[in-house]
Amino acid sequence: MKDYKALSDIQEDLNKGIITCENLVNKYLEKISKETSLNAFLETFDESAKLQARLIDEKLLNNSAGKLAGMVIGIKDNIVYKGHKVSASSKMLENFESLFSATVVERLLAEDAIIIGRLNCDEFAMGSSTENSAFGVTKNAANQAYVPGGSSGGSAVAVQAGLCLASLGSDTGGSIRQPASYCGIVGVKPTYGRVSRNGLIAFASSFDQIGPFTHTVEDAALLTEIISGHDRMDSTTSNAEVPSFSQSILKSDSSKKYKIAYIKDCLDHVGLNEEVRLAVTAKIEELKSDGHIVEPISFPFLDYMVPAYYVLTTAEASSNLARYDGVHFGYRSPNAKNLEETYVFSRSEGFGAEVKRRIMLGTYVLSAGYYDAYYAKAQKVRRVLRDKTNEIFSDFDFILSPTTTNSAFKIGQKSNDPIEMYLEDIFTVQANLVGAPAISIPLGKTANNMPFGLQLMAKAFDEKNLFNFSATLMNKQ
Repeated sequence: MKDYKALSDIQEDLNKGIITCENLVNKYLEKISKETSLNAFLETFDESAKLQARLIDEKLLNNSAGKLAGMVIGIKDNIVYKGHKVSASSKMLENFESLFSATVVERLLAEDAIIIGRLNCDEFAMGSSTENSAFGVTKNAANQAYVPGGSSGGSAVAVQAGLCLASLGSDTGGSIRQPASYCGIVGVKPTYGRVSRNGLIAFASSFDQIGPFTHTVEDAALLTEIISGHDRMDSTTSNAEVPSFSQSILKSDSSKKYKIAYIKDCLDHVGLNEEVRLAVTAKIEELKSDGHIVEPISFPFLDYMVPAYYVLTTAEASSNLARYDGVHFGYRSPNAKNLEETYVFSRSEGFGAEVKRRIMLGTYVLSAGYYDAYYAKAQKVRRVLRDKTNEIFSDFDFILSPTTTNSAFKIGQKSNDPIEMYLEDIFTVQANLVGAPAISIPLGKTANNMPFGLQLMAKAFDEKNLFNFSATLMNKQ
């Protein structure tokens, strides 16, 4: 079987009769079974995937197949699928089978996507390396000594290694874009409220957003278009019209000139790898030579973003994860002898170290003596960041930056330093704090042959221009 990189190529071969959806699923399952060392998939949904493939093959014969016919997709292990297991990569939910499907899953299936399995991630999406999973570390397919990023590391590696054509992840502070950068693929965080969170196991409810991993911007645009839109099951979803992002790319004028800002503080950041700095600088000069207006801007709040993000997200996590107590939901300790021990032992044994760390941090910043000093202040910082970002977008179409400070680091390298791990999010958290859409596209490789990406952020609900411009950049590479 070809190593397909785009849905259009698959659909062309389906229409010619070169392959069938059932062939495709079998080939992907065969490849997944050979790449178990990557630990990208926690489980494959062989039976339901093959059944779906056969149904779609019948639809193709009578020309009634949906837009995603031939799209074999994996889902992060925090997105529920009726009749299938989901665990958020935690012992707390091990062997739990969902009673309903997430809205995004229903929308994928309605357009004849084939969901092939669930993908490893940091436990409850808390991490930047996919080393925090209760079911083992996921490894970067470019070099298995390195992390794939996180928390959606399994979703990134599955696409990177060709184990499925596309995947869904969730992005709370960079959990799609950072692994996309480390794995050399496309990753999108839509505008907050663009995509329903119904059926996403929550980490931080005012930050979480589901988005796709793909090889091409065109496929990312199509997937985003299909999973977007108001959902009565999620009151935070927007009623804003969802443009046809995929058609817009086809019709877009690649010669259109944009006004792009780059945050000077990002390129001057002491932790930025020099090779990444040079590559981004070269891209800026290339854009200028192509006729775009690219200007440096000052953003004096860079050092406040990660602290504000972790205060707010840990506070929301401590609230969201309170239900997993061995009584209402989740793992129940067999060692408990009374009610108090049931709560204490179940949470102590069911949650991993990073999740417990964040729950304790969140409980602390919400406590009576510290609420105003930390949580309330972080909310004020969030408003300042949003206002400043909106001010930038009143003058510019996009904000450009490196996605990450470096290419992937080695497994275990940052495991014992939570602060250094948290700083992985320094360029990505802004989009989540302000609710803006952002994309990471491949930019280059460092001397050790590991990929890194370029991030573009647009104003809220302007995915259309974000996709159009990103596709132009990708097609020039």
